[in-house]
Amino acid sequence: MTVNDGLPEIWREAVRPDWCDYNNHLNMSYYILIFDHGTDRFHAELGLDKDYRLSAGCSTFAVETHTNYLAEVYEGDEVRVTTQLLDFDEKRLHYFHRMYHAGRGFLSATTEIMAVHVDLDERKVVPMPDHIQAKAAELFAVHKDLPRPEQVGRTISIVRK
Repeated sequence: MTVNDGLPEIWREAVRPDWCDYNNHLNMSYYILIFDHGTDRFHAELGLDKDYRLSAGCSTFAVETHTNYLAEVYEGDEVRVTTQLLDFDEKRLHYFHRMYHAGRGFLSATTEIMAVHVDLDERKVVPMPDHIQAKAAELFAVHKDLPRPEQVGRTISIVRK
């Protein structure tokens, strides 16, 4: 089954042999690595790239994540990542990555992330510059009316009957 969320692909890569575990599928830590590669690209599109970090002395820190593993991928499989900006304010970005099998199109995993903008010298959360907030606002204007992913806002618990 092919799934299309209507968002552009921001990252694509193949599952490497050393990323697979004793179950012969992508190990959970490498799902996070692939999502992190997508995060780097997403942040760069907003202007939060290496040049910004060096010139402004600021960066982003993830303060909360929630990952759902939905379908296995294996060595050699190519995966692609899309990103939806769910919300933002002057100090925070709330976004959602989806990872798809690039060839077969199925949704393999999702992760929801809350990131904060940090002054690296002070190690303190600070507002993003106006030009970055403007880029986030422009992107949010496109994403705000997209369907909210069903995995957003989930908590972990055992439901007892």
